[in-house]
Amino acid sequence: MLVQIAGKEALVHHEFQTTDHPLMPLRMASYIIRAIEYHRRPVYSSVIYLRPTAGRHDPGYYTQDLPGHRILVQYKVLRLSQIDGQALVQGGPSGLLPFTPLMKPPAGLDAEAWLRQCIQATQAVPLEPTVKVDFLGGLAILSGLAYERTTIQRIISQEGLMDAIMRESSFAQYLTQQGIEQGIEQGIEQGIEQGIEQGGRQRAIEDILDVLEIRFGSASAHSLAARLAAMDDLHRLKQLHRIAVQAADLATFQRHLDSTE
Repeated sequence: MLVQIAGKEALVHHEFQTTDHPLMPLRMASYIIRAIEYHRRPVYSSVIYLRPTAGRHDPGYYTQDLPGHRILVQYKVLRLSQIDGQALVQGGPSGLLPFTPLMKPPAGLDAEAWLRQCIQATQAVPLEPTVKVDFLGGLAILSGLAYERTTIQRIISQEGLMDAIMRESSFAQYLTQQGIEQGIEQGIEQGIEQGIEQGGRQRAIEDILDVLEIRFGSASAHSLAARLAAMDDLHRLKQLHRIAVQAADLATFQRHLDSTE
């Protein structure tokens, strides 16, 4: 984003991440340097970790410590699970409400009660109805990074929001276009469940391709993209992500992929 900071133009760059990536410092350094080179403006860069378990080992910098050739590229590390969600629920920027279930709940409040409070706070904000239902749809999907799907579905149903989310939001239109919506009753719940699962599968494939590109080159990642895209097993994709990180060479990863197929 092009912004004004202290009267001067600058870029604000947010990298959203759901899982850990062993080469995140190198990726961030690459993004930052390329942005500076192309746009010729200072860059304020951050990694925003959405999943509660992610980002705990990200140092927030890339460094090469060689005498006379030292390189240091720093960026901010923001973990939503460490941000006080109650302050946002009680009157923070409304645009951040869909993210609040991933933030730190008040002391003594269990996860399910916190999710319910976030949903109710979003309902109470004075927004246009179409905007509000989109916020609730986004909140439902983002919650899937930290909560069981059955819990999300149950609370949304109990709050009387399932029909509104699935019929009036752009989120529902997306699910319908993907052929996920299966009807009025059971199809609504199945649509949310499949949407969350499909999103996790796509993220897993993207993470694998990122690792392969960084470790073995873009040609290697491109050559395997179609085979990975054909895989439906999210658990196996997560296993392949770990193998991509640890494999000594591309051939080793390919052997594991072949055994999976």
